[in-house]
Amino acid sequence: MPLYEYICQECNNRFEKRVSFSEADDDQECPVCGSSRSKKQISLFASTNGTGSGNVSSSSSCGGSGRFT
Repeated sequence: MPLYEYICQECNNRFEKRVSFSEADDDQECPVCGSSRSKKQISLFASTNGTGSGNVSSSSSCGGSGRFT
């Protein structure tokens, strides 16, 4: 099951939860206040360059110039 990020509309707690694709858009219960008023957030995926400097790098398994052809 995929991992989704949510924010509670009652207490503004951000939390992650594994739910099925079919349940991803349903309101999820906040683990802090118990409210079921939550909103799914857009997840951003990034990786660091491994040096601990916090620089974000991107890579592609497509090779080439990174352009779509």
